Amino acid sequence: MKVSTEWLSDYISLDGVNIEELAEQITRSGIEIDSIENRNQGVTNVVVGFVKSKEKHPDADKLNICLVDAGQEEELQIVCGAKNVAAGQKVPVALVGAKLPGGLEIKKAKLRGVLSQGMICSAKELGMNDKLLPKEQQEGILVLPEDAEIGAPITGLLGLDDKVLDFDLTPNRSDCLSMLGAAYEVGAILSRDVKLPQPELAGSGESAKERIQVKIDAPELCSRYAVRYIAGVKIGPSPLWMQNRLMAAGIRPISNIVDITNYVMLEYGQPLHAFDADKIAGGTLGVRQAKAGEKLVTLDGQERELEAGALLIVDGEDRPVALAGVMGGLDTEVTDQTVNIVLESAKFAGGSVRRTSRILGLRSEASQRFEKEVDPAAVLPALDRAAALMAAHAGGHVAQGIVEVVHREPEEKVIALSLAKLNDYLGTSISSLEAKAILTRLRFESAGSEEVIEVRVPTRRGDITRDVDLIEEVARLYGYDNIPTTMIEGVTTVGGYTKPQALRRTIRGLLGHGGWQEVMGYSFIREGVSASFPQLGEGDREIRLAMPMSEDRSVLRGSLLPGMIDIAVYNRNRKQDNLALFEIGGVFRTSEEKLTQQPSELPVLSLLLTGDRAEKRWNAPAEKVDFFDLKGTLESLLQYLGLADRVSFEADRPQGYHPGRSASVFLNGTAGKELIGTLGQLHPELQREMDLDDTYVAELRLEPLYRYAGEAYVYQELPRYPAMQRDIAVVVGSEVESGSLIGVIRETAGELLESVEVFDVFTGSKLGEGKKSVALSLVYRHMERTLTDEEVAAVHDRVVDGLSQTFAAELRK
Repeated sequence: MKVSTEWLSDYISLDGVNIEELAEQITRSGIEIDSIENRNQGVTNVVVGFVKSKEKHPDADKLNICLVDAGQEEELQIVCGAKNVAAGQKVPVALVGAKLPGGLEIKKAKLRGVLSQGMICSAKELGMNDKLLPKEQQEGILVLPEDAEIGAPITGLLGLDDKVLDFDLTPNRSDCLSMLGAAYEVGAILSRDVKLPQPELAGSGESAKERIQVKIDAPELCSRYAVRYIAGVKIGPSPLWMQNRLMAAGIRPISNIVDITNYVMLEYGQPLHAFDADKIAGGTLGVRQAKAGEKLVTLDGQERELEAGALLIVDGEDRPVALAGVMGGLDTEVTDQTVNIVLESAKFAGGSVRRTSRILGLRSEASQRFEKEVDPAAVLPALDRAAALMAAHAGGHVAQGIVEVVHREPEEKVIALSLAKLNDYLGTSISSLEAKAILTRLRFESAGSEEVIEVRVPTRRGDITRDVDLIEEVARLYGYDNIPTTMIEGVTTVGGYTKPQALRRTIRGLLGHGGWQEVMGYSFIREGVSASFPQLGEGDREIRLAMPMSEDRSVLRGSLLPGMIDIAVYNRNRKQDNLALFEIGGVFRTSEEKLTQQPSELPVLSLLLTGDRAEKRWNAPAEKVDFFDLKGTLESLLQYLGLADRVSFEADRPQGYHPGRSASVFLNGTAGKELIGTLGQLHPELQREMDLDDTYVAELRLEPLYRYAGEAYVYQELPRYPAMQRDIAVVVGSEVESGSLIGVIRETAGELLESVEVFDVFTGSKLGEGKKSVALSLVYRHMERTLTDEEVAAVHDRVVDGLSQTFAAELRK
């Protein structure tokens, strides 16, 4: 809200007030002043002049020689090139020695041999924003009103001595979206009285009820609708002082009627609308909600299709003539031919105006105020003020009385303020007398005892609803700088991460240090793509968005893998072929066909690996990543989290994976064996479809890991006695998994076995069809003594027998 201090001084005395200091006081009291605009951009020694004559320049077709009376001892000869200059005009004249914005200084000069003793100025040359001028004044020199005093300084006439404060209002302070609201605020800060406008309005002629009727068919959205009838108006420019104030507020003057409605809106914060009375069918205005498919051509010339429920103003034929609180209709617009006016003032529901404005993408000064809820007590005063101004400056005759329908009067708010609570909250010792004095400065009526003050809140302050709001008002006017500093007391809790937060940070750190890059995919994906992969969460239905941005982003993801694959394709298309990516995020599923409750969100870790493990060098070929690179990463991660003994990998054929290079991941918890994820190579058909090389992915649910990770850390003493290594190669069926062999070995060897690893797998015709050779290295150690060959041999023989009995394994020779 731009607040003109010249306009503000109509309501409150600013004598002896430094505007910069006032801005600082307002900011310290809770409303930030973004800027102070000085409307005079450097204009000095420019006065009102009268063009007595105009003649063509003898040596220049586009120049004119003007004889100007500028209130000086002698008339001035000024050469001017403006097309619109004419004899009989009053214009701004920069005298010799005058200064204009941009550092321009006016001197005597000869233009094509003719002496020029000054300069006739345009608005732009005076530093004014010509875009805010009436259209007829935007080109050429600025033509002043005929009653302008010759020789008077132009700065006073055009309001250039004004300073404008830019109030940066928070949503709760809509009361200051008006000059009177700003006056109440400044009056409270300066402890000065506020003078309200006193419109002189004497109705004449017939009663307004004989010319116009009103009705409300949507009382829940319009509690009050009032109109006045003004006859015999003459459309023309508004007074210059009014134009100056509108321009200072950032509004372009249009005509006296429109300017008056805008002026009163800025003054009271109550939007008004003027209808051409002769264009209102049936002499009736009504308020109702729109029906689906109804259309209205608004003042900006656009035809707008209305949503059902939008609040409308309609005429006697039930035809829409305005969008309530947003914009008027073109059919009832005030034009140069308008003679009779119906002036509207109403209290519309802010939520309805906000919804209509947002849906249509149509935001106006009026809607901005209505959607924040206007003061219901200002509806009639603003109506009377505007009618009085139309009578004074448009020659109108105001019909007797106001025609209105009232469905709900504003409720009076009385709030009990405990002095003890006030001082407890602020850490002060403010007395009851001091608190009442501050509330009086705000124009809040107060009464009550020394302990509890009963405060009557005016309707203009809709943001005051509780006692804590009153405490805030007292605090800001008492002065935040005057509130004593007190040490914070109370029980404090040491902050820290929850276990899931700490584990996610650990996983990110391990993978990041291991050369993996974290990505963040969209939570919205294409419909159906999640079904291409195993669903780790409960529920078998995708969650479709009500208003998706596109079909590619129409459902919540049920798996991270589609997004990871899209990221891989994006990078491959940009020559980034070697990728090791991971993402930690949520997946969403539901079992409901129509959502009645929040869907479940499960935390998931996803990995993607493709490209070369080692790049090609002069002495070595490139090495492609494979299944075991991905599996090894997961094993290292799980081992660090203390889950190596709980997690197992089993060959499987999950959906979307390569049928021979994939596995499922299980966790052995207290409730038994639980599927927590999948890993493997993407299915070859999917790889061809996405134009990817061999790509390996994994997806793990994190919630089971949260439960069991880091339950106990077991430290082992460094070995002091040597180990003994034995290698063994056994021939088994090709369907036997290496993990099963290792499990039997550990079970059979007992506590002397320190480790066992597969170091070779061989298949070939020499072994026979359906056979393979698995070579394993076994390490035996005793932590308290050196083992003998006989002890190791006995255990080793037992291992061989166990493999033979369980898998029909034969020692390879």
